[in-house]
Amino acid sequence: MLVKQVAVMIKPFIASLIWVWAACGVSTVLAHGGVSVEDDVCLINIDRYKAHFTGYLPQERATQEFCEDIPIATESIFVIDYISDELREMELDFRIIRDVNEIGVTATFADLGGEQAIEDASVYYVEPKLYHKGVMNVRHNFTQDGGYIGIVHAHHIETGLKYTSVFPFSVGQVSYAEYVKYFLALFVACGVFIYAGGRGHVFKVKPPRSARG
Repeated sequence: MLVKQVAVMIKPFIASLIWVWAACGVSTVLAHGGVSVEDDVCLINIDRYKAHFTGYLPQERATQEFCEDIPIATESIFVIDYISDELREMELDFRIIRDVNEIGVTATFADLGGEQAIEDASVYYVEPKLYHKGVMNVRHNFTQDGGYIGIVHAHHIETGLKYTSVFPFSVGQVSYAEYVKYFLALFVACGVFIYAGGRGHVFKVKPPRSARG
């Protein structure tokens, strides 16, 4: 009986949460900087250019794909499969650094402290190279759990312009608190948006039939 009462009480809240999620047109979830999930597909945004992004653990979980966070410290493969054909004419480099300042999922390139700080925190680096076939494969053996930050630069050979993607991720740890924080922030922001648009009735809970006239 108690379980049924609790279910009745929280049902309007759950329905409102789902409605808010849909009303805000949310298609990207659990984004870490330049890497995000859109329509169940993991993407990396290198400024305005896009590519599919997939991680593999060939020794531990060969058939499982990972978008960002790696569950255990082991040999890992990152695959960047170009969506934007313009990337085929650019040289890409790939760097992994330790998140020594514990910036977390909000890290941007400006937060990294400049070239020397990035160099000092680096654990892996691939020199700029053209990938005419549109696929970049990176292999690195993680030996320590903790927070890391990936950095991808796309260098346009003709114009000299450089495009950047920064994506924080963790190895051997999952921060559920971060996810809860962002879901709550999203819920509040969408709620404010809906109220401002004159749709505040979404959150009104109808009284039980027995309480109605």
